[in-house]
Amino acid sequence: MPQRIPAGKESHECCDCRRVLPSKLKLITHQQTHTGERPFGCNQCPKVFITKSALVYHQKTHHREGKSYGCSKCGKAFPWKSKLILHQRSHSGERPFRCRVCDKAFMVRTHLTVHQRTHTGEKPYECSDCARAFSKKAQLMIHQRIHTGERPYGCSECQQAFIQKSDLTNHKKTHHAVGKSHECSECGKVLSSKSTLVIHQRTHTGEKPFKCDICDKAFTSKAHLIAHQRIHTGEKPYECSNCEKAFSTKAHLMIHWRIHTGERPYGCSECQQAFIQKSGLTNHLQSCHARVKSHGCSECGKVLSCKSTLIIHQRTHTGEKPFKCSVCDKAFTAKSYLTVHQRIHTGEKPYKCNDCKKAFATLSTLIGHRRTHTGERPYACNECQKAFFRKSALINHQQTQHRRKSSHTE
Repeated sequence: MPQRIPAGKESHECCDCRRVLPSKLKLITHQQTHTGERPFGCNQCPKVFITKSALVYHQKTHHREGKSYGCSKCGKAFPWKSKLILHQRSHSGERPFRCRVCDKAFMVRTHLTVHQRTHTGEKPYECSDCARAFSKKAQLMIHQRIHTGERPYGCSECQQAFIQKSDLTNHKKTHHAVGKSHECSECGKVLSSKSTLVIHQRTHTGEKPFKCDICDKAFTSKAHLIAHQRIHTGEKPYECSNCEKAFSTKAHLMIHWRIHTGERPYGCSECQQAFIQKSGLTNHLQSCHARVKSHGCSECGKVLSCKSTLIIHQRTHTGEKPFKCSVCDKAFTAKSYLTVHQRIHTGEKPYKCNDCKKAFATLSTLIGHRRTHTGERPYACNECQKAFFRKSALINHQQTQHRRKSSHTE
């Protein structure tokens, strides 16, 4: 949204994006984001910065230059006393900034300001490319990388690069075992930190010290309890900066984000297919490459990949459909089928194509559609050279083309 300039004041407008800045100095600094100029270089490492203040902050936080203030509780050092005061609240539990609407409290005033936008709907940070608006500046910066193609977080072990630092951290942990040094004495699993090892060991001991005060459900970690409590409160604090869909956990947001970036970090060692989630790869290995198929249907002998899919399958024999639509009374054998069906009534299409902005009700439909842009045809016919976008198209081809030929030769 263009800013209005008070009468009598000089306009400092960027000629590239039409953004209006409050001073000539701010305009010069802003224009460097377009030119790529970063005149302030660090003398300790190769990093360069747009402003001197950013360089000073980097040197203090990364190279410990100048005076530092240490925390008496944990020894962590900070370049400014104000940063130390904020950090100490994480030990004391002090949250002096409280929301007047929902009574939620925060350690930092800026966190309260950002939170209040969930009540007001204010989104002051607008993308100059697509006019999408965001409640946080950080969300806008991440979103803009979709337009620029910038992936500033590169992996030192392989060629992959990422839009967000959290994606790189997760990639290193899952693919290169970075920092994994804590082994479980019970099962041999190696964890990335001592705290995650302690939580993991509770799966063996059965200890669940964190209990929900609403439904009495218990959990092995405080983080799992907090995520669970959002079922009761309806809170979804993790918002996608690309489509505004919100999630109750950061992990769910990270998985969702891959729909937009196209990243599929879990590749099959048997074929060329790759998946957004580890569970998708596990299911693929079990259903396509005969890994650990141990759940057989007593009615028809079909072997399923896990107990839950066997239960859903058995309902095709019993006729049981426990999941009913509240709008049209149509019933389904699985909750996921009901969820997809309900989108017919709501019109919701949460899966959007980054190339043409077309939206779809299911992830599988989006994946099939994206192949029209990439040209990928993963379903090849073993009788001829033809390949197809979707498995259904391959089956139709084999039934119409090769069955007909075999019937003529008989």
